[in-house]
Amino acid sequence: MATLTIINYPDPRLHTVAKPVLAVNDEIRQLVSDMAETMYAAPGIGLAATQVDQHIQLIVIDTTKEQNNLQVFINPKIVAKSGLTEYEEGCLSVPGVYETVTRAENVRVEALDENGKKFTSDAGDLLAICIQHEIDHLLGKVFVEYLSPLKRNRIRKRLIKQAREFEKNAD
Repeated sequence: MATLTIINYPDPRLHTVAKPVLAVNDEIRQLVSDMAETMYAAPGIGLAATQVDQHIQLIVIDTTKEQNNLQVFINPKIVAKSGLTEYEEGCLSVPGVYETVTRAENVRVEALDENGKKFTSDAGDLLAICIQHEIDHLLGKVFVEYLSPLKRNRIRKRLIKQAREFEKNAD
């Protein structure tokens, strides 16, 4: 297993639309393992392949405090939504930023698991929010794009400044 580098907003690679996984093989399972290690180390509750510069439709999620229930979604598609809820979201690609986003309260998702087996899952609460957030990454969308242009621009400028300061201090 390996910890991967997470791309930070406003990197344009975060806007790449992910391609479907054509075959679930050992290479994909290794990426699942590496993404899980990266997510847990960050620490986070979800990670899309897009965030680690792999532009395929793969997400890993674990919303448990114990970090013992890894869920893998390959080629995920939301096939049903209901209700609305607001939740203060964060993102491993937008470090230190938490903002309220409105999403569906419940979702039904179809995907493949790490063995290539198709499944359907109903999710509510935090899991539903996380699934929607991570699928957005696969579609080239970052959660800050739900915010007003003014807020989004402030966040972008702050993260660019932080990155410059980090690079300056690393030299």
